[in-house]
Amino acid sequence: MLIDSKLNLADFDFDLPHELIAQRPLADREASRLLHVADNRFEDRRFSDIEFLLRPDDLLVFNDTKVINARLLGRKPSGGKVEALVERVLEPTLALAMLRTSHTPGPGARLIFDEVVHATVEGRQDNFFVLRFDRDVQTALAEHGLVPLPPYIDHAADPSDTLRYQTVYAARPGAVAAPTAGLHFSADLLTRLGGHDIEFAHLTLHVGAGTFQPVRVERIAEHRMHSELYEIPEPAAQAINTARAAGRRVVAVGTTSLRAMESAAHGTQPAVLAGAGETALFITPGYRFQIVDLLLTNFHLPKSTLLMLVSAFAGVDRIRAVYAHAIDQRYRFFSYGDAMLLERA
Repeated sequence: MLIDSKLNLADFDFDLPHELIAQRPLADREASRLLHVADNRFEDRRFSDIEFLLRPDDLLVFNDTKVINARLLGRKPSGGKVEALVERVLEPTLALAMLRTSHTPGPGARLIFDEVVHATVEGRQDNFFVLRFDRDVQTALAEHGLVPLPPYIDHAADPSDTLRYQTVYAARPGAVAAPTAGLHFSADLLTRLGGHDIEFAHLTLHVGAGTFQPVRVERIAEHRMHSELYEIPEPAAQAINTARAAGRRVVAVGTTSLRAMESAAHGTQPAVLAGAGETALFITPGYRFQIVDLLLTNFHLPKSTLLMLVSAFAGVDRIRAVYAHAIDQRYRFFSYGDAMLLERA
């Protein structure tokens, strides 16, 4: 896809007061605020109002990925501290991971996590290290890993995060970050939405560690997205394509659902293809959306690829106005923050 060569990183910057970064989730998932953006009208609502903002026969598409305990704390044999964030399990005992250490370990370096899990560095793949564990990686993470909270959360993960940094419909383990737009849905709200004849579909996109990586180039066209695994089951593809053929609205619950659907779009009259794949789709202003009509999403970091995506979806000037309004009205930002419902420009 061609990216506007005139776009610069500074075009997606804004000043955010630190106190607006939500550090804890609200006790009630539905109690978050919801900014409804339609044309140039902004409505300040509660998230529970979404059942009145959606139409009967709308199709809500959820990402059912489940966050794994991907963060491991440990040391080198010399005693130096090591932190690993497992990105992807390649084989039962082999994984890709980001490492944070005082000195970059080379092939053959040994690492010890939680004093009982041993791993050896086998090499590199781009920004990731290939680690060979002495046991099943999934078991090691389940028994010794921690919830991988985003870097802007300033407290260590605790039992409440284990529950709340997970959607109520999470089903398929593999993500190292939550699809945060879905965190606002309670089981009761899903029941109420079903009572309004709103249809649901579920796909999977395993959010990778690269979602936390900053854009390090000034010219947007030079940025390369990290790759993430996704799968669209046949029932979900059928539901999406049927809704589109009938002129009904397809509502992406989160940017991950949107990226999966847009990545799977095919044909001159685009339809979503069922199946699994990898996507490195980079959506910036000028992208022509093929599937999604409405986007439910949280507020994103300055200079992030997700801010570029929502700017592409709703319009650069409109998103600037949206974020200025949200800051003025003291909305809560990022993973544990509030949400917005955007209509496509």
